[in-house]
Amino acid sequence: MSGTSEGPGQAPGTIRPPVTERHADRISGALAERPAERAGNPLPEHPREPRGQSGPPPDSPAQRRARSLAARAAQLLDGLRAEQSARYAVGPGAAELSDYRAAFNAAHLAMAIVDREGVVVAANDALAELLGTDPASLHDQDAADLVDLAADNRGRHAYHEVLRGARDRFRCTRRLKHPDGHSLWAEVTVAPVPDGSSVLLSVADISDRRELQARLRHLQMHDPVTRLPNRTLFFERLTAALEASAYDGHGTGRIGICYLDLDGFKAVNDTLGHRVGDRLLSAVAGRLTECADQAGYARSGGHLVARLGGDEFAVLVEDSTGTEQLAELARSVLHALQRPFDLAGQRLSVSASIGVVERASAGTTATGLMQAADTTLYWAKADGKARWTLFDPERNAHRMTRQALSSTLRPAVERGEFTLEYQPLVGMADGVVHGVEALVRWNHPQFGMLPPNRFIGIAEEDGSVVQLGQWVLRTACRQARRWQVEHPDVPPVFVSVNVAVRQVWDSDLVADVAEILAETQLAPHLLQLELTESAVMGSAGRPLQALQALSDMGVHIAIDDFGTGYSNLAYLSRLPVSVLKLDGSFVRGFQYDEGGAHPNPADETIVEALVQLAHRLGLTVTAECVESAEQADRLARIGCDTGQGWLYSRAVTPDRIAKMITCSPQQV
Repeated sequence: MSGTSEGPGQAPGTIRPPVTERHADRISGALAERPAERAGNPLPEHPREPRGQSGPPPDSPAQRRARSLAARAAQLLDGLRAEQSARYAVGPGAAELSDYRAAFNAAHLAMAIVDREGVVVAANDALAELLGTDPASLHDQDAADLVDLAADNRGRHAYHEVLRGARDRFRCTRRLKHPDGHSLWAEVTVAPVPDGSSVLLSVADISDRRELQARLRHLQMHDPVTRLPNRTLFFERLTAALEASAYDGHGTGRIGICYLDLDGFKAVNDTLGHRVGDRLLSAVAGRLTECADQAGYARSGGHLVARLGGDEFAVLVEDSTGTEQLAELARSVLHALQRPFDLAGQRLSVSASIGVVERASAGTTATGLMQAADTTLYWAKADGKARWTLFDPERNAHRMTRQALSSTLRPAVERGEFTLEYQPLVGMADGVVHGVEALVRWNHPQFGMLPPNRFIGIAEEDGSVVQLGQWVLRTACRQARRWQVEHPDVPPVFVSVNVAVRQVWDSDLVADVAEILAETQLAPHLLQLELTESAVMGSAGRPLQALQALSDMGVHIAIDDFGTGYSNLAYLSRLPVSVLKLDGSFVRGFQYDEGGAHPNPADETIVEALVQLAHRLGLTVTAECVESAEQADRLARIGCDTGQGWLYSRAVTPDRIAKMITCSPQQV
């Protein structure tokens, strides 16, 4: 419409004057400029006038005609402007109101005018068609009832705030029931009309948009291969289940998860291709769904089977009744997956490992629950696969402690949190301390004093055993030299230090030992290095060369825990070994009962044979775990050279060892 369009140079929303007014402006402006041109500037030459003349005089007929036309145009313009001002100052006329009503009725958007009491004053045809009625029947109806604005307290409160003028706008989405039986989704908007006496209610049918959004969400939340819910939907459902259990007070208040993955699935993909692998995953999904449906768990829709990625699946059980329910589900899943799969001519057999977690919902988070499930699945894999494993809090606490130790072990070496204690090695014949074994302890700020078996394995895994081993070796050699200096009147005792295989591979052990001996001024024959039997037997290449170099240096090499590993006796003649330390399991068989009868004569026979073999090879023998005088006497008669165990002393501080050097350990 020409009366409402915005022209160039106008501010948005300004009213454009009618065409006649614009034309009058142009005429007035054009005619007003002509006298000025004739007064100040010469007009172009006229062919009938002599060259050089400046035009007609000021009171010529042309000037009078121009002035007359300008005056008439000005009068016309003033009249038009006055008419326009009066029209817009008074308000829309009857014709314009009629246009508005026609536009309201013809609009495709469903609308209604509602008074401040919430009653429909007027409704258009689109709203009547949307609600399946006629416009007249909507008059005097409660707008909130028509479009379900009072469905919830929050929406009802916001709607009444708009009616009172306390809120500018309210928008919500409602599902409306059509009289013919079908439902539709509608976006309802309520906003005040500028006159202040009513509000405008508009209703847009968004059913198609909602359907498209639902389809997109389904694609986003489901796995394309198995059609199962994916990880995102699983965690969404898990979080909602935990929140519902915490606040609604219904159900058992417990929740459970069976978390599983297929054993050896990668081999299927590698050998038969990803297409067969996808078919297998889809078949597995079908059997998992059957197991969950047959179990009939929890409230309606309470169980959820999801593919979390790769060959990992999870079954969520809401309102579980206890661990037995989850265990039964895990057993049924294992049984179902053990049946062969026939896939496009391929007959496949697979197994699965399942981690089972069941606990109270209160105080449980989705992240914590899944961490427990993942840990339990790892246990099932480590225990041999093709099985289900129930979450064990004690086992998990040990794992958490191990993880805490692993993360702080390397810095602990730098902070000096380790200390050494020494256990005497006593001669069987004379009862004198010939040497000591250095045993490392970790004075952990959180867990207290920890023995070596709590952290040495961790140190070997992460490589920190190299740094820790160097510290132990240097500290033990320095202490042995100090005893030698402080007690020059007694034969010096040797110190035995345990060495991990990784120290041989990841560091230059020979150079480290040579440097430490030179630094501490300890004689090489006063140092003994202990390696486990499994580490020494079969050694070749660099480890064997290192052991030989250390032996050539004068350092003694001992095989620890002998008799429990490979026991490849052929290597005894090839390795630079000087000491065998018999494992304590043999010595424990030397324990006599109250009647003096020996409980296991075979142990004594084996030990006697090992001692004789070692002596024939020029080796000395140390018996570990000597706890009684009877054991010590029999070991001495067999021919063991030295003994180590609680009969003589536990691991003690250096000052206690200093007292044992000058007398029998049992006298200290």
